[in-house]
Amino acid sequence: MSTRVGQRFLRTPQAGEYLGLSSRTLEKHRTYGTGPVYRKLGGRVVYDLDDLCQWADSGLRASTSDLCSGPHPASPRS
Repeated sequence: MSTRVGQRFLRTPQAGEYLGLSSRTLEKHRTYGTGPVYRKLGGRVVYDLDDLCQWADSGLRASTSDLCSGPHPASPRS
């Protein structure tokens, strides 16, 4: 696993606040596999800021007529 200088992980409540979503919404996304990728560290769920941004960007639309059902799970970085 590579490390990056300045890498930052957020717990579910902070990640939800960052995205403007409730913790419960992120928990549901984890259950359904539709949310941002996350990591389990010592039994704790954490999110990388880059992964949150990537997932949020997957929901970008230019028009309400864009063909897409919504954000998709972010794919893990290699």
